[in-house]
Amino acid sequence: MTQYPVDMNVHPDVEAFFDEPTNTISYIVKDPNSESCAVVDSVMDIDYAAGRITYDGADRIIERIKERGLKLEWIIETHVHADHLSAAPYIQEKLGGKIGVGSKIMVVQDTFGKIFNEGTEFQRDGSQFDKLFEDGDTYTIGTMKAFAIYTPGHTPACMVHVVGDAAFVGDTLFMPDGGSARADFPGGDAGTLYDSIQKVLSLPDEMRLFMCHDYAPGGREIQWETTVAEEKANNIHVGEGKTREDFIKFRTERDATLAMPKLIIPSLQVNMRAGEVPTDKDGRPMLKVPVNGL
Repeated sequence: MTQYPVDMNVHPDVEAFFDEPTNTISYIVKDPNSESCAVVDSVMDIDYAAGRITYDGADRIIERIKERGLKLEWIIETHVHADHLSAAPYIQEKLGGKIGVGSKIMVVQDTFGKIFNEGTEFQRDGSQFDKLFEDGDTYTIGTMKAFAIYTPGHTPACMVHVVGDAAFVGDTLFMPDGGSARADFPGGDAGTLYDSIQKVLSLPDEMRLFMCHDYAPGGREIQWETTVAEEKANNIHVGEGKTREDFIKFRTERDATLAMPKLIIPSLQVNMRAGEVPTDKDGRPMLKVPVNGL
């Protein structure tokens, strides 16, 4: 297993922003020793029925960064989300920063480029992003060293980003009472997801884990922060020593009962382009709906 440069002595300041329509949590991650920060998993608002895009959630983050006098260095996507649209280019236009995603974005682009019949003009080389991360790649946010862990299974391009004692897990894990994300999207695999979760659970027990989604099971309050120790002990899908075989059986059977996310069609088209809305031949923003294509 790759040896990752964990530094539990660095304690980034993490501020969460919950988007109720998509149950997504975005984050500002600040270096405690400078004014540098990163944004993780931002959200662009869409009224799908009306075909209208707005930026209320992203504007909250932008205003907060300005209010705190911070310098945005990175805009991180943990994966190509299928349930919300990224606001990365909008935030970048307002504040700067580099947009980063896992290098297996190219697999996602190739797969969905075909499904959405994007043609040769759609580049499938990840060039829409400023940085393509490989497993173990490091980068800095001010004085903090961050690194990426390759965690496929939910999608082929999933990565967990670790900054000091904080890890942003995307959809690799949910809160302990939420379990794990589905593994039935194209390129997903339940066994691979189990293996990726074990990578996360091999981090120090005290590592803070920050979720990308929470669905408040049982009607509890929305939560987004836990620890490796809590997940190992209490995660309903992988905790208490549950085996790989048990997980694969459970995950496969459960996924077969799940409907597709309601925003999957616009989300994939936008997010594989780093948050840019595709356009038609006349340059107008336009989304496609493939029939029987997903």
